[in-house]
Amino acid sequence: MNGRAVVTGAGSGIGAATVRCLLAEGWRVACLDRNAEAARAVADGQPVIVVDVADEAAVIQAMAEAEAELGGIDALATCAGIYETTPFFASTAETFRRVNEVNVIGSFLCIREAALRMAPGARICTVGSVAGLRGGGLAGTVSYATSKGAVITLTKAAARELGPRGIAVNTVAPGMIDTPFAAGPLADPAIRKRIEGMTSFNRLGTPEEIAEVITWLLSPKASYLHGATIVADAGMVMY
Repeated sequence: MNGRAVVTGAGSGIGAATVRCLLAEGWRVACLDRNAEAARAVADGQPVIVVDVADEAAVIQAMAEAEAELGGIDALATCAGIYETTPFFASTAETFRRVNEVNVIGSFLCIREAALRMAPGARICTVGSVAGLRGGGLAGTVSYATSKGAVITLTKAAARELGPRGIAVNTVAPGMIDTPFAAGPLADPAIRKRIEGMTSFNRLGTPEEIAEVITWLLSPKASYLHGATIVADAGMVMY
């Protein structure tokens, strides 16, 4: 058994795939999501905890519950997030607030509360996006790209803070992944074809492919990786 992990956004997409991958590797997993039914569908009997990651009090309670259920926390994957496709001139301050509350503040709260309960050797993986490196240009627009750039910076700041505690913090930055998260824009054949053509493989990624990266980053096999951004995008960025 590898250890005890918490996965946020566990009910769908990359989060669900990460839960399945961790379980296959012998981890115990606390599955956190706003949708209890969706989380239970992938939890395979593991603890399911309902939480809105943008709600500070709820996150504090959820992490305490996860620690109690698992007997400790060795790893965290912050897969919870929302997608946003509002065009630049139609975006408002409220658009930014809503996206950043979930994607940035939610990630921070989960990192903070998990880290308070971690011992040296623990590992954290956040989920950024190539949108945060490129400034968008795929389907997610300005507020989404900005939030994912902030997640990448947040990860580095957390790595600086938590490294001396022996806690490793890294991020994975996926390209466009074929999940319900992006189903809206990908339903347009022209958008899908354009994005597929931006990769060297001429295809979108799968949640399972990103989950494998996250699972590795949470494992002892990535023991000297810290403060890094692992880009998993089939060559879309190549920076």
